[in-house]
Amino acid sequence: MTETPAKPPARARIPLGQRETVAGYLFLLPNMIGFLIFTAFAVVASAAISLTSWDLLSDPEFVGFQNYIELLTDDPLFRTVLWNTFYFTFVSVPVSTALALGLALMFNTGLRAIPLFRAMYFLPVITATVVVALIWRWFFNPDFGILNYVLYELGVDSPPNWLATRTWAMPSVIILSVWKQVGYNMVIFLAGLQAIPTTLYEAASIDGAGRWQRFRNITLPLLTPTTFFVLVISIIGSLQVFDAVLVLTDGGPANATRTIVYHIWEEAFVFLEMGYAAAVAWILFIMVFLVTLLQWKLQKRWVHYEA
Repeated sequence: MTETPAKPPARARIPLGQRETVAGYLFLLPNMIGFLIFTAFAVVASAAISLTSWDLLSDPEFVGFQNYIELLTDDPLFRTVLWNTFYFTFVSVPVSTALALGLALMFNTGLRAIPLFRAMYFLPVITATVVVALIWRWFFNPDFGILNYVLYELGVDSPPNWLATRTWAMPSVIILSVWKQVGYNMVIFLAGLQAIPTTLYEAASIDGAGRWQRFRNITLPLLTPTTFFVLVISIIGSLQVFDAVLVLTDGGPANATRTIVYHIWEEAFVFLEMGYAAAVAWILFIMVFLVTLLQWKLQKRWVHYEA
């Protein structure tokens, strides 16, 4: 009488692909739980809070869309905040992107000292913004700051009072932000440049193309995916600028540097208008979403993913 073969263990009957999928989800589970508790729940809660009038001390009072109506129609300060944020974004992002590309082109060589210079330009990225802003406050000091000292030496009799005038306060914040961000964008552009095949440049040189022609017809088109990524992350980050403004100017002078996130922080934690602050935060979310969506739509016209 032949014996019936024993059934293989249950684990052996599960295909390898399914076991790997389950293991992958188990590894992701802690992060997913953290996202649900600290991000998804907070987003839903902020949407509910934006429909209330709440000062953190008393019970929330439901007001519907009154906060949104007020900030879009009856709040001139919010319009100032929007203008300041867009001013910062549409000046700092092009300047930072252009400087980062120029530095990446400069450092995309095999010289021995180039890695040292790359590290020097990347150092501000890993430095806390609060520390950087405190240092730049000294640079911008009108009496003993290094910037005005250099301007005096160059013959400028009346250098600007950088942080105390409406004309120069926002450019000062932009200078700091560009200086801190340019190293990060430079590294991304370097990665994009090193992914371009050198054979294309060699073939173009053989055909008689000059340096500018190679840059315009090879480098720029093949860098468009990298440029698109840099623009997306830079614009999203610029729309959320806060810590540099808080340390450098505290939103002044005369609200000249008050940005959306600074406005949210002040309304929520200074004036205790949590419902109003949550409504402003959702307006910011809609702005970021629409700007990113517009960039994604327009990238089909100028981004080239194939050589």
